[in-house]
Amino acid sequence: MSIDDQTLGQALSQALGTTSARLRGRRSSRGLPVQSTGARSLRQARRAGATLGTGHLGLGAAVIAGMQALYGLIFFFANLREYPDPTPALLGWMLYVAGFVATVAYVLVRGERLPGPVFGGICALLAAVVALDVLAVAPLHDFGAYATVSISAGFGLLPLVTLRPGREVVCAVLVLAVALITTVLLTTPLTPESGPRQIGALSLALLPPTVALSVVQRFRRMVQVELDRVLVASNTSQPRFAVGMLASDELARLDLAAEKLLDGVASGDVPLPLTPTVASQAASLATELRLHLIEGRRETWLYHAVTESEYLGRAVTLVDPSSLAGLLAPPQRDGLLQAVWLLLGDKQTRRPGTTITLTLGPITTASESMAGRSVEVPIRLTTTGIRRNRVVPATWAALDRVGHGVTSIKDASVEVQVSCVVDAPAES
Repeated sequence: MSIDDQTLGQALSQALGTTSARLRGRRSSRGLPVQSTGARSLRQARRAGATLGTGHLGLGAAVIAGMQALYGLIFFFANLREYPDPTPALLGWMLYVAGFVATVAYVLVRGERLPGPVFGGICALLAAVVALDVLAVAPLHDFGAYATVSISAGFGLLPLVTLRPGREVVCAVLVLAVALITTVLLTTPLTPESGPRQIGALSLALLPPTVALSVVQRFRRMVQVELDRVLVASNTSQPRFAVGMLASDELARLDLAAEKLLDGVASGDVPLPLTPTVASQAASLATELRLHLIEGRRETWLYHAVTESEYLGRAVTLVDPSSLAGLLAPPQRDGLLQAVWLLLGDKQTRRPGTTITLTLGPITTASESMAGRSVEVPIRLTTTGIRRNRVVPATWAALDRVGHGVTSIKDASVEVQVSCVVDAPAES
């Protein structure tokens, strides 16, 4: 090994250590590389706090909660004479309004992030508000007819849906449900006349945060899937053999480490000659880098599109030993990728066990065309858990951009055989 190779190996080993080995070995619990595009987007979607889209949802939720609080206050003062002692309920309203205003001000000043301790404090304040309202309403023996601020407490959870993880909001809603149901059972005689009022009050307090939680979670999943799809679609414009996004990050780090090393050699900070231990580590790293480069020459755009996608990586199996996917033209690549996405369907409607096996090749025939020599690449999409009547018409339009397709049914699932005509490798 030359001095330059040894020095480069030393710097790379010091700067990166076992980065490549960790990236190969570390996998997320869902079977994805922890640094893959899909894994990063999934972590971003699950991160506590509001994103750009959910921030607007949170603003709308805060407006709805404010309007309901105004209605509750009007109702409370309209029935003020009915209370034996309205002081607890009045204190509850004062706490609720103060907490609501303070929370809105905190979010506006600190950004759309709500730390756990602050969320705990808000939940404690809401618990105190509900307790004060129950104390004021209990002597009337009709919770559904006179409860005000305790109903508003359910609406107070609406803006928090976009700021905290869903499981925390679910726990808060469950605690609120247990408290209100227990109050109704202990303080209100259930009769055909009073029963509907109790059900209406409980629904008004518990359904809004529950529905909001479902909407926000579905919205986040939709955004994550669409983001994943856009990032994966960027692979269709790559050359026949190319590195993925993760490999590009590795090469950037390698380039930075090499620049630092050369600067160290030029300034004399790197001692020469290298010790035998460092030289051995450099030789091992150089071998691994060569293997990485050789492996990259077999990875096509379709391989990166599948492996780097959190959505496709768990449901699509790619069989392309000859790397024939690289021969497809950009319109054919886009059509094939779109067809796979449409076959899998939406994340909410896809049944468990739905998979696609995408097999390319082997090439068996060659044909002459007026434009030059071309070859026919057979592509077979074998599905599991996808029935013929669940395939949307846009799927067939996408497959028509790939080539002529023949559909069949195997084990109650769709199987598509596509004949894709591409330019021969020698011609392209």
